Amino acid sequence: MILGLAGTALAPEEAAFFRDADPWGFILFRRNVESPGQVRDLCAALRDAVGRDAPILVDQEGGRVQRLGPPHWPAHPPAAVYHRLDRPLDEKLDLCRLGARLIAAELADVGIDVDCVPCLDVPVPGAHGIIGDRAYADTPALVARYGRAAADGLLDEGVLPVIKHMPGHGRAGVDSHLALPRVEAPREALDPSDLAPFVALADMPLGMTAHVVYAAVDEDAPATTSRRVIAEVIRRDIGFDGLLMTDDLGMKALAGGFDARARAALAAGCDVVLHCSGAMDEMRAVAAVAPALAGDAARRADAALAMRRRRADPLDPVDARARLAAALAPALAPEAGSG
Repeated sequence: MILGLAGTALAPEEAAFFRDADPWGFILFRRNVESPGQVRDLCAALRDAVGRDAPILVDQEGGRVQRLGPPHWPAHPPAAVYHRLDRPLDEKLDLCRLGARLIAAELADVGIDVDCVPCLDVPVPGAHGIIGDRAYADTPALVARYGRAAADGLLDEGVLPVIKHMPGHGRAGVDSHLALPRVEAPREALDPSDLAPFVALADMPLGMTAHVVYAAVDEDAPATTSRRVIAEVIRRDIGFDGLLMTDDLGMKALAGGFDARARAALAAGCDVVLHCSGAMDEMRAVAAVAPALAGDAARRADAALAMRRRRADPLDPVDARARLAAALAPALAPEAGSG
Protein backbone atom coordinates (compact mmCIF):
# COMPACT_ATOMS: atom_id res chain seq x y z
CA MET A 1 0.00 0.00 0.00
CA ILE A 2 0.90 3.68 -0.45
CA LEU A 3 -0.38 5.98 2.28
CA GLY A 4 -0.74 9.68 2.97
CA LEU A 5 -0.48 11.64 6.20
CA ALA A 6 -2.41 14.43 7.84
CA GLY A 7 -0.09 17.42 8.10
CA THR A 8 3.30 19.00 7.50
CA ALA A 9 5.13 16.90 10.09
CA LEU A 10 4.90 13.25 11.02
CA ALA A 11 2.85 12.85 14.20
CA PRO A 12 4.00 10.26 16.77
CA GLU A 13 0.86 8.19 16.20
CA GLU A 14 1.51 8.19 12.44
CA ALA A 15 5.16 7.24 12.90
CA ALA A 16 4.21 4.31 15.12
CA PHE A 17 1.50 3.17 12.71
CA PHE A 18 3.78 3.37 9.67
CA ARG A 19 6.50 1.47 11.54
CA ASP A 20 4.09 -1.40 12.18
CA ALA A 21 2.11 -1.28 8.92
CA ASP A 22 5.22 -0.87 6.72
CA PRO A 23 3.61 0.68 3.63
CA TRP A 24 5.57 0.33 0.40
CA GLY A 25 5.52 4.10 -0.08
CA PHE A 26 3.92 7.42 0.76
CA ILE A 27 2.14 10.21 -1.10
CA LEU A 28 2.21 13.94 -0.34
CA PHE A 29 -0.48 16.55 -0.97
CA ARG A 30 -0.67 20.31 -0.60
CA ARG A 31 -1.66 19.92 3.05
CA ASN A 32 1.75 18.33 3.64
CA VAL A 33 3.78 21.08 2.00
CA GLU A 34 5.09 24.36 3.46
CA SER A 35 8.69 24.92 2.37
CA PRO A 36 11.60 23.02 0.82
CA GLY A 37 13.30 22.40 4.16
CA GLN A 38 10.08 21.19 5.74
CA VAL A 39 9.33 18.78 2.86
CA ARG A 40 12.90 17.49 2.97
CA ASP A 41 12.59 16.80 6.70
CA LEU A 42 9.19 15.17 6.23
CA CYS A 43 10.47 12.82 3.54
CA ALA A 44 13.37 11.82 5.79
CA ALA A 45 11.00 11.20 8.70
CA LEU A 46 8.72 9.01 6.57
CA ARG A 47 11.64 6.89 5.41
CA ASP A 48 12.98 6.67 8.92
CA ALA A 49 9.60 5.41 10.13
CA VAL A 50 9.81 2.35 7.88
CA GLY A 51 13.59 1.99 8.07
CA ARG A 52 14.27 2.05 4.33
CA ASP A 53 14.43 4.24 1.24
CA ALA A 54 10.68 4.06 0.60
CA PRO A 55 9.36 5.79 -2.54
CA ILE A 56 7.56 9.09 -1.95
CA LEU A 57 4.98 10.15 -4.52
CA VAL A 58 3.30 13.40 -5.45
CA ASP A 59 0.92 14.66 -8.14
CA GLN A 60 3.00 17.38 -9.75
CA GLU A 61 1.58 17.71 -13.25
CA GLY A 62 1.48 21.50 -13.53
CA GLY A 63 -1.57 23.65 -14.08
CA ARG A 64 -4.53 22.61 -11.92
CA VAL A 65 -2.66 19.67 -10.40
CA GLN A 66 0.44 20.92 -8.62
CA ARG A 67 1.09 20.17 -4.95
CA LEU A 68 4.35 22.11 -4.60
CA GLY A 69 3.82 25.67 -5.81
CA PRO A 70 4.59 29.34 -5.26
CA PRO A 71 6.19 31.01 -3.46
CA HIS A 72 8.80 28.29 -2.94
CA TRP A 73 8.38 26.47 -6.25
CA PRO A 74 7.50 27.88 -9.68
CA ALA A 75 4.07 27.46 -11.21
CA HIS A 76 4.34 24.91 -14.01
CA PRO A 77 2.07 24.95 -17.08
CA PRO A 78 -0.61 22.35 -17.74
CA ALA A 79 0.27 19.54 -20.13
CA ALA A 80 -1.81 20.95 -23.00
CA VAL A 81 0.33 24.08 -23.29
CA TYR A 82 3.19 22.37 -25.10
CA HIS A 83 1.15 21.30 -28.11
CA ARG A 84 -0.35 24.79 -28.45
CA LEU A 85 3.06 26.24 -29.26
CA ASP A 86 3.63 27.41 -32.82
CA ARG A 87 6.76 25.34 -33.28
CA PRO A 88 7.79 22.11 -35.02
CA LEU A 89 6.65 19.02 -33.15
CA ASP A 90 10.16 17.90 -32.28
CA GLU A 91 10.83 21.24 -30.58
CA LYS A 92 7.58 21.01 -28.65
CA LEU A 93 8.47 17.51 -27.48
CA ASP A 94 11.90 18.70 -26.35
CA LEU A 95 10.28 21.50 -24.36
CA CYS A 96 7.84 19.06 -22.77
CA ARG A 97 10.77 16.87 -21.73
CA LEU A 98 12.59 19.90 -20.34
CA GLY A 99 9.53 21.01 -18.38
CA ALA A 100 9.18 17.57 -16.83
CA ARG A 101 12.89 17.47 -16.06
CA LEU A 102 12.71 20.77 -14.20
CA ILE A 103 9.79 19.46 -12.15
CA ALA A 104 11.77 16.30 -11.41
CA ALA A 105 14.82 18.27 -10.30
CA GLU A 106 12.68 20.25 -7.85
CA LEU A 107 11.13 17.06 -6.49
CA ALA A 108 14.42 15.21 -6.17
CA ASP A 109 15.88 18.17 -4.30
CA VAL A 110 13.40 17.66 -1.44
CA GLY A 111 13.41 13.87 -1.45
CA ILE A 112 10.38 13.06 -3.63
CA ASP A 113 11.21 10.38 -6.17
CA VAL A 114 7.91 9.47 -7.90
CA ASP A 115 5.69 11.86 -9.87
CA CYS A 116 2.20 10.75 -10.94
CA VAL A 117 2.84 11.88 -14.51
CA PRO A 118 2.22 11.46 -17.43
CA CYS A 119 -1.53 11.59 -17.83
CA LEU A 120 -2.08 9.48 -20.98
CA ASP A 121 -5.83 9.98 -21.20
CA VAL A 122 -7.14 10.96 -24.64
CA PRO A 123 -9.93 13.53 -24.25
CA VAL A 124 -13.16 12.99 -26.17
CA PRO A 125 -15.62 15.81 -27.01
CA GLY A 126 -18.45 15.92 -24.52
CA ALA A 127 -16.55 14.16 -21.75
CA HIS A 128 -16.22 15.64 -18.26
CA GLY A 129 -13.60 18.37 -17.89
CA ILE A 130 -11.66 16.61 -15.11
CA ILE A 131 -9.00 15.69 -17.68
CA GLY A 132 -9.21 18.78 -19.90
CA ASP A 133 -5.84 20.53 -20.15
CA ARG A 134 -4.20 17.75 -18.17
CA ALA A 135 -4.14 15.89 -21.50
CA TYR A 136 -1.19 16.64 -23.75
CA ALA A 137 -3.20 16.58 -26.97
CA ASP A 138 -6.38 15.14 -28.46
CA THR A 139 -5.05 12.26 -30.55
CA PRO A 140 -3.60 8.99 -29.24
CA ALA A 141 -0.37 9.30 -31.21
CA LEU A 142 0.38 12.79 -29.92
CA VAL A 143 -0.58 11.94 -26.34
CA ALA A 144 1.85 9.03 -26.53
CA ARG A 145 4.69 11.16 -27.87
CA TYR A 146 4.26 13.92 -25.31
CA GLY A 147 3.78 11.33 -22.58
CA ARG A 148 7.06 9.69 -23.56
CA ALA A 149 8.82 13.06 -23.52
CA ALA A 150 7.50 13.85 -20.05
CA ALA A 151 8.40 10.42 -18.70
CA ASP A 152 11.91 10.73 -20.11
CA GLY A 153 12.28 14.15 -18.51
CA LEU A 154 11.42 12.72 -15.11
CA LEU A 155 13.76 9.77 -15.55
CA ASP A 156 16.57 12.10 -16.57
CA GLU A 157 16.59 13.29 -12.93
CA GLY A 158 15.96 9.88 -11.36
CA VAL A 159 12.26 10.47 -10.63
CA LEU A 160 9.91 7.64 -11.56
CA PRO A 161 6.90 8.38 -13.80
CA VAL A 162 3.44 6.87 -13.26
CA ILE A 163 1.35 6.37 -16.40
CA LYS A 164 -2.32 7.08 -15.70
CA HIS A 165 -5.26 6.47 -15.71
CA MET A 166 -5.26 2.94 -17.15
CA PRO A 167 -6.91 2.01 -19.47
CA GLY A 168 -8.07 5.61 -20.13
CA HIS A 169 -10.16 8.28 -18.41
CA GLY A 170 -10.70 10.51 -21.44
CA ARG A 171 -14.25 9.33 -22.23
CA ALA A 172 -15.56 9.59 -18.68
CA GLY A 173 -18.72 11.65 -18.40
CA VAL A 174 -18.32 12.37 -14.68
CA ASP A 175 -15.47 13.10 -12.30
CA SER A 176 -14.46 9.86 -10.58
CA HIS A 177 -13.58 11.86 -7.47
CA LEU A 178 -17.32 12.42 -7.10
CA ALA A 179 -19.13 9.55 -8.85
CA LEU A 180 -18.49 6.36 -10.82
CA PRO A 181 -18.05 7.06 -14.55
CA ARG A 182 -19.35 4.54 -17.04
CA VAL A 183 -17.96 4.27 -20.56
CA GLU A 184 -20.28 2.54 -23.03
CA ALA A 185 -18.01 2.71 -26.09
CA PRO A 186 -17.54 -0.62 -27.90
CA ARG A 187 -14.24 -2.40 -27.46
CA GLU A 188 -13.23 -1.75 -31.06
CA ALA A 189 -13.39 1.99 -30.34
CA LEU A 190 -11.26 1.73 -27.19
CA ASP A 191 -8.27 -0.13 -28.62
CA PRO A 192 -7.02 2.39 -31.22
CA SER A 193 -7.85 5.42 -29.07
CA ASP A 194 -7.92 5.09 -25.29
CA LEU A 195 -5.50 2.18 -25.02
CA ALA A 196 -2.97 3.26 -27.64
CA PRO A 197 -0.90 5.70 -25.52
CA PHE A 198 -0.61 3.11 -22.76
CA VAL A 199 0.57 0.51 -25.26
CA ALA A 200 3.23 2.96 -26.44
CA LEU A 201 4.46 3.48 -22.86
CA ALA A 202 3.92 -0.04 -21.54
CA ASP A 203 7.61 -0.21 -20.61
CA MET A 204 7.19 2.37 -17.85
CA PRO A 205 7.84 1.20 -14.26
CA LEU A 206 4.60 2.33 -12.61
CA GLY A 207 0.95 2.63 -13.67
CA MET A 208 -2.30 3.79 -12.07
CA THR A 209 -5.78 2.43 -12.70
CA ALA A 210 -8.91 4.41 -13.49
CA HIS A 211 -12.03 4.20 -11.34
CA VAL A 212 -14.10 3.88 -14.50
CA VAL A 213 -16.46 1.13 -15.71
CA TYR A 214 -15.70 0.00 -19.26
CA ALA A 215 -18.95 -1.75 -20.10
CA ALA A 216 -17.54 -3.46 -23.18
CA VAL A 217 -15.13 -5.37 -20.93
CA ASP A 218 -16.86 -5.55 -17.54
CA GLU A 219 -20.47 -4.42 -17.11
CA ASP A 220 -20.23 -3.88 -13.38
CA ALA A 221 -16.79 -3.26 -11.88
CA PRO A 222 -14.53 -0.26 -12.52
CA ALA A 223 -11.07 -1.03 -13.85
CA THR A 224 -9.56 -0.77 -10.37
CA THR A 225 -11.59 -3.72 -9.09
CA SER A 226 -12.14 -5.61 -12.35
CA ARG A 227 -10.13 -8.80 -12.80
CA ARG A 228 -11.18 -8.79 -16.42
CA VAL A 229 -9.98 -5.26 -17.19
CA ILE A 230 -6.67 -5.78 -15.40
CA ALA A 231 -5.92 -9.24 -16.82
CA GLU A 232 -7.30 -8.87 -20.34
CA VAL A 233 -6.77 -5.18 -21.06
CA ILE A 234 -3.99 -3.77 -18.87
CA ARG A 235 -1.74 -6.82 -18.60
CA ARG A 236 -2.49 -8.61 -21.88
CA ASP A 237 -3.58 -6.07 -24.50
CA ILE A 238 -1.66 -3.05 -23.26
CA GLY A 239 1.23 -5.30 -22.25
CA PHE A 240 1.99 -3.45 -19.03
CA ASP A 241 4.17 -5.43 -16.62
CA GLY A 242 5.09 -2.57 -14.29
CA LEU A 243 3.82 -2.07 -10.77
CA LEU A 244 0.09 -1.35 -10.96
CA MET A 245 -1.39 0.89 -8.27
CA THR A 246 -4.95 2.00 -7.76
CA ASP A 247 -6.11 5.55 -8.00
CA ASP A 248 -7.05 6.89 -4.57
CA LEU A 249 -9.30 4.47 -2.67
CA GLY A 250 -11.01 7.47 -1.10
CA MET A 251 -12.61 8.67 -4.32
CA LYS A 252 -16.40 8.44 -4.41
CA ALA A 253 -16.38 6.30 -7.55
CA LEU A 254 -15.72 3.35 -5.25
CA ALA A 255 -18.23 1.94 -2.79
CA GLY A 256 -18.00 0.05 0.48
CA GLY A 257 -15.66 0.24 3.44
CA PHE A 258 -11.98 0.87 2.95
CA ASP A 259 -11.06 -2.69 3.80
CA ALA A 260 -13.50 -3.92 1.14
CA ARG A 261 -12.18 -1.46 -1.44
CA ALA A 262 -8.58 -2.48 -0.84
CA ARG A 263 -9.42 -6.18 -0.82
CA ALA A 264 -11.34 -5.91 -4.11
CA ALA A 265 -8.55 -4.01 -5.86
CA LEU A 266 -5.89 -6.47 -4.75
CA ALA A 267 -8.05 -9.45 -5.68
CA ALA A 268 -8.59 -7.94 -9.13
CA GLY A 269 -4.85 -7.82 -9.77
CA CYS A 270 -3.62 -4.44 -8.56
CA ASP A 271 -0.18 -4.77 -6.99
CA VAL A 272 -0.51 -1.84 -4.58
CA VAL A 273 -3.45 0.16 -3.21
CA LEU A 274 -3.25 3.94 -2.83
CA HIS A 275 -4.91 5.74 0.09
CA CYS A 276 -4.38 9.48 0.17
CA SER A 277 -6.37 11.27 2.89
CA GLY A 278 -4.17 10.47 5.86
CA ALA A 279 -7.26 9.59 7.92
CA MET A 280 -5.99 7.13 10.51
CA ASP A 281 -9.13 4.99 10.82
CA GLU A 282 -9.27 4.52 7.05
CA MET A 283 -5.56 3.69 6.84
CA ARG A 284 -5.92 1.10 9.58
CA ALA A 285 -8.73 -0.56 7.63
CA VAL A 286 -6.59 -0.68 4.49
CA ALA A 287 -3.55 -1.97 6.38
CA ALA A 288 -5.61 -4.77 7.89
CA VAL A 289 -6.13 -6.38 4.47
CA ALA A 290 -3.05 -5.31 2.49
CA PRO A 291 -0.47 -8.12 2.45
CA ALA A 292 3.28 -7.75 2.21
CA LEU A 293 4.58 -7.45 -1.33
CA ALA A 294 5.40 -10.86 -2.77
CA GLY A 295 5.66 -12.69 -6.06
CA ASP A 296 5.17 -10.65 -9.22
CA ALA A 297 4.20 -7.55 -7.23
CA ALA A 298 7.52 -7.61 -5.35
CA ARG A 299 9.42 -8.21 -8.59
CA ARG A 300 7.71 -5.26 -10.25
CA ALA A 301 8.32 -3.04 -7.23
CA ASP A 302 12.02 -3.90 -7.15
CA ALA A 303 12.35 -3.29 -10.89
CA ALA A 304 10.72 0.12 -10.52
CA LEU A 305 12.89 1.24 -7.64
CA ALA A 306 16.01 0.15 -9.49
CA MET A 307 15.27 2.92 -12.02
CA ARG A 308 15.60 5.71 -9.42
CA ARG A 309 18.91 6.97 -10.69
CA ARG A 310 19.69 10.02 -12.77
CA ARG A 311 20.10 9.26 -16.45
CA ALA A 312 21.39 12.62 -17.69
CA ASP A 313 24.18 15.05 -16.89
CA PRO A 314 23.33 17.80 -14.38
CA LEU A 315 21.15 20.61 -15.69
CA ASP A 316 21.67 24.34 -15.15
CA PRO A 317 18.22 25.06 -13.69
CA VAL A 318 18.42 28.84 -14.02
CA ASP A 319 19.27 28.72 -17.70
CA ALA A 320 16.79 25.91 -18.35
CA ARG A 321 13.91 27.74 -16.64
CA ALA A 322 14.69 30.89 -18.59
CA ARG A 323 14.72 29.01 -21.90
CA LEU A 324 11.48 27.23 -21.09
CA ALA A 325 9.73 30.40 -19.93
CA ALA A 326 10.69 32.25 -23.10
CA ALA A 327 9.48 29.39 -25.30
CA LEU A 328 6.17 29.01 -23.46
CA ALA A 329 5.37 32.72 -23.20
CA PRO A 330 3.26 32.90 -26.39
CA ALA A 331 1.07 29.98 -25.31
CA LEU A 332 0.65 31.32 -21.79
CA ALA A 333 -0.26 34.86 -22.83
CA PRO A 334 -3.83 35.92 -21.88
CA GLU A 335 -4.96 35.94 -25.48
CA ALA A 336 -3.89 32.30 -25.83
CA GLY A 337 -6.59 31.29 -23.37
CA SER A 338 -6.39 29.47 -20.08
CA GLY A 339 -6.47 25.95 -21.51
